[in-house]
Amino acid sequence: MTNTNGLELVVVPCLQDNYAYLVHNEETGETALVDAPEAAPIQAALDARGWTLTDILITHHHGDHVDGVDELRKGARVIGAAADASRLPPLDRKVSEGDILEVVGCSTHVFDVPGHTIGHIAFYMPTGGYAFTADSLMALGCGRLFEGSPLSMWDSLQKLRALPDDTLICSGHEYTAANARFALTIEPDNASLILRAKGIESARAAGEFTVPSTLAEEKRTNPFLRADLPQLKAAIGMPDASAVDVFTEVRQRKDRF
Repeated sequence: MTNTNGLELVVVPCLQDNYAYLVHNEETGETALVDAPEAAPIQAALDARGWTLTDILITHHHGDHVDGVDELRKGARVIGAAADASRLPPLDRKVSEGDILEVVGCSTHVFDVPGHTIGHIAFYMPTGGYAFTADSLMALGCGRLFEGSPLSMWDSLQKLRALPDDTLICSGHEYTAANARFALTIEPDNASLILRAKGIESARAAGEFTVPSTLAEEKRTNPFLRADLPQLKAAIGMPDASAVDVFTEVRQRKDRF
């Protein structure tokens, strides 16, 4: 749980390894949910705090991100990608790249971040410094390319990488330990990565979440964000390759890992 500029962020574990996020504005009493893998734990988190949902933001159509929407909506405004509306629960507000909407009293920016799916979007709340990236940019990773191309995912990650370094990356799964093990096969000599991997191991052993992470941390350690850096290119033996080719190679290695 974090508190920033009057906003409270609560991470809600769902299913086996999913996360949903609640954002509450203490002044207005409004509460938003980002993704709804299942209803019960989210409703329990709301009830424990006496909060009522005013908005549900959906990042993409996969069931482990939307299956709880219908049970939870109860008058809340449901927001999702216009381009993917046919695969989402019924939407009250359809949004696209560049849209800025007000959620819990805060400006919320919409980013089109295809790759994991064609219609994946991310939401950025500058007031809290929160970026809800779900299965696009993840802690030490990125989502598997089920529908998009390496180029589309690399472009998506570059958009997110341009956010302020202190942005909290609120991703959709507890995959961080496995991602760390893989990242170390790419950059075994990355001191920041080695240190982060040890911290992740300790956190998981204590039953703690590894999300959200900071964008600065991802830029230092996440191989998928680092595909254009000379040190990563050299580490995988592709010093003269393009960033997209390097990203493609890293993604293919992760798929086989």
